[in-house]
Amino acid sequence: MVRAIPSPLTLEAFFNSPLSGDRYELVNGEAILKVAPQRFHSRTQKALLWMLDEWGRERGEVGVEWSVVLKRRGRDWVPIPDLTYVSFDRLSSDRQDDGPCPIPPDLAIEIIAPGQAFGNLAEKASDYLAAGVLRVWIVDPQAQSITVFAPQSVPETYRGDRPIADPLLPELNLTALQVFQRAGLCRL
Repeated sequence: MVRAIPSPLTLEAFFNSPLSGDRYELVNGEAILKVAPQRFHSRTQKALLWMLDEWGRERGEVGVEWSVVLKRRGRDWVPIPDLTYVSFDRLSSDRQDDGPCPIPPDLAIEIIAPGQAFGNLAEKASDYLAAGVLRVWIVDPQAQSITVFAPQSVPETYRGDRPIADPLLPELNLTALQVFQRAGLCRL
């Protein structure tokens, strides 16, 4: 028997539907399919995961496409960032449930896929910040850049070997050049 999915979706209806956990985000009461990643996106995500996991192993949890329950303009919102980082100071390392991230992450990373516009992801970054996410990175494999969004700050774009220095991510020594070299995408 096929179950009809109500519209607009409530948070409960979304998580009880077959769409939850299948690359769908809840946005304005609708289940929106996330853009399918392609090769450069995938390689960039893998490189960032490796680098962040090495750095964050004792500091917090790095999640791959871990959905998070937030509020966006007063409505339930369930985005699926490409990567998330949540410090153990904010989310216990002994947590055993298998569900969406229950708190706004310290860092949400969105990687631009073919067909996505930077402007749309910049708007999403602003929504993340308004929902309590502490940092957002928009990573552009084509431009080989990482743009960092922080509350009450102008977004800052990093290219080449300029280190991303952020007190929220202490001792993370990372440059866009390192990320794209690790991903095998660096143009010399």
